[in-house]
Amino acid sequence: MFDSRVLYQELREHVERDVAPDDIATARRDFSYLGHAKVSFVAPDSVKKAVADEVNELIDKAGTRRDLRFAETDYTPRRMRNVTRAEIAELGTVINGIYTAEPILRVLSEVAGEPVHPCPYEPEQFVITCLEKDGDTHGWHWDDFTFALVWVVECPPVEHGGFVQCVPNTVWNKERPEINRALVSRPIYSMELFPGDLYLMRTNTTLHRVAPVRQGRRKIINMGYASTSDLTRDFTHETMDQLWATVPAGEV
Repeated sequence: MFDSRVLYQELREHVERDVAPDDIATARRDFSYLGHAKVSFVAPDSVKKAVADEVNELIDKAGTRRDLRFAETDYTPRRMRNVTRAEIAELGTVINGIYTAEPILRVLSEVAGEPVHPCPYEPEQFVITCLEKDGDTHGWHWDDFTFALVWVVECPPVEHGGFVQCVPNTVWNKERPEINRALVSRPIYSMELFPGDLYLMRTNTTLHRVAPVRQGRRKIINMGYASTSDLTRDFTHETMDQLWATVPAGEV
């Protein structure tokens, strides 16, 4: 059991003492140009370990298998095990507090170049996913809200998949997503990941996917955040509502 007050103090001291202006400047440049940036410097090892331990525990306790496709993203596949925001909040003690921690929001806002807010739609605030079977993937898609901070808990070597691919500066038309058109008309950027990495992505205008896992496991927690403009926009949540829906007993 982790003391949330101690973790918050360690996080605050780390941000004030160890996060260098050059780190933020580099991440901000990458984020502006590529739509994503590694920000592993945001949290100290003690906080990463606490988050990872809770992710592993909750996958074992509450992970639910999903195998879905959505018209809104051209029927790209979602094959994974996940833990919903409601389950994390009910069963966990660490992630809920880290999500709203002011030191993290402050650094993310500096990297993004604009204020970063907790997501007003609770199901998108945080979710755990685990890709563990041959072919498991989180296929090409966009997110409704502007930002996502992803904590990588476990990831296979790049030759076994599990890396992230992105196409920045794209637009999600839910009635005509035309994902293949975006893939052939714009550059695709790929990002190799390692346990302990964190990355920030502008997920509403960056088409992205996780390459299918062939061996090993990819465990992450995705924390979704809103821009100021998101706070007054009307959203529909077709893919999220289906992806994180409660599975009836006997279908898990």
